Amino acid sequence: MTSNSPAGSQFLSLHLLETLVAVLPVRDENGSPKSIVYGGAERHMITSQARRRAERVHARDRANAGVGALAGRSTGTRTREWALITGRELEETHGWDREEAIRTARAVIEATGLKFGELSKKTVANLTKVLLFAPSDAGKRIAAHIQKEAKELRTWAEEYLAAQAAAAKKSKKGGRKPADTGTGEGDETVEDAAADSKLPPLPSETRAAVLTALAPRDAIDIALYGRFLAEIADSPNVDGAVQSSHAFTVHEAEQVDDFYAAADDAKLNRKKNALDFLDAADDAGAGMTGYQSLITGTFYRHAVLDRVRLRNNLRAAGMSIEEAEEASVAAEEEFVNAFVDAFPEAKRNSTASTGSLPVLVLAFEGERPYNYAAAFQTPIDERPPTKDENGGDGPAGPAAARRLLEHHAFVSDRRPDIVSGRVLTYDPQIAKILTTLGDLGATPVTTAKELTA
Repeated sequence: MTSNSPAGSQFLSLHLLETLVAVLPVRDENGSPKSIVYGGAERHMITSQARRRAERVHARDRANAGVGALAGRSTGTRTREWALITGRELEETHGWDREEAIRTARAVIEATGLKFGELSKKTVANLTKVLLFAPSDAGKRIAAHIQKEAKELRTWAEEYLAAQAAAAKKSKKGGRKPADTGTGEGDETVEDAAADSKLPPLPSETRAAVLTALAPRDAIDIALYGRFLAEIADSPNVDGAVQSSHAFTVHEAEQVDDFYAAADDAKLNRKKNALDFLDAADDAGAGMTGYQSLITGTFYRHAVLDRVRLRNNLRAAGMSIEEAEEASVAAEEEFVNAFVDAFPEAKRNSTASTGSLPVLVLAFEGERPYNYAAAFQTPIDERPPTKDENGGDGPAGPAAARRLLEHHAFVSDRRPDIVSGRVLTYDPQIAKILTTLGDLGATPVTTAKELTA
């Protein structure tokens, strides 16, 4: 623990069980549910990337709407469109011509060190090659600086773009031969030609202004989830304070390939009114048919918040110790709320998946993270329990709740650093089970806010 340590333990561990029915929150490249094999059984999986984005966007949208613990605080945006965002700000706020605004914004950001798509491809020409997670007001700040230094930067941009065009022309003519092709012919890339063409350097004051705008600064979600930017060596990366695991079913995977048929309203209306003669096309069958894979199951997922890392990230962004402490407490509360409430939005309209509530949430402090995935290495057998040895565990939700809490009680007896356990349920069946388990190693609470210490 460092001098920036909060009161209490460094790590807040969160463990959650949720039961989902006929959903598809994440898919692989073939449109099928993602899965893993664990404990000798195939399990459905919801990736941590999908969960983290849902949580991050949930917290950001609440903050921007003035709701929750982070209301009014700075948040980040992850996008490839910073040149377009900056150009739009130059146009709408400062009166620039749209094409000149985007052209200048792209040149300034590119000269700072970010790579863009090929100029010859209009769909990607003004998009950076990588997603950049930066404070949401970065485009506004860059545009304000460009406007302030408009006379100098307009001249610089003309020279920069002229040199870039010359490099592209040189690349088309051909020159440098690619290595190891065996053909003896080839063109050098635009990047190679540009390097040889000596593009005019971006004024140092402007580069500093762009780096400051793109720096993490006080964006709370960047401090929580981190960012990595390799293209600009002097732009700070952030090691996030949140660690997230992939969610997986506590039992074997259960999947159904659902056949669907979509009706053609015009065809049905024509048939209803006996007007088939107006169209010689075949009226048989549905307007469109297909298959979608849906999954059902009880999932375990885990996340941990490093409170020391969070405070250090905010201190590195320029906050005082008192400011970082206040912001960290608010960030922890909103992170826990998002962990409980947020859900990936894929197929939300056709599955109502975002309305799900957790079966159980367990939270506790410790001097290190604790992942309880091992509690479900043996998959839960959902067959009804019987008196003989062939009986199963019963429904996965209640069985998983028992197993998770028994696992926690067992571990917490052997790890003295585990303290202040809290448990929350939104399922009345689970609430009854909690009264029968004896020592839970945790205190029942009724709100997500109480899950924080």
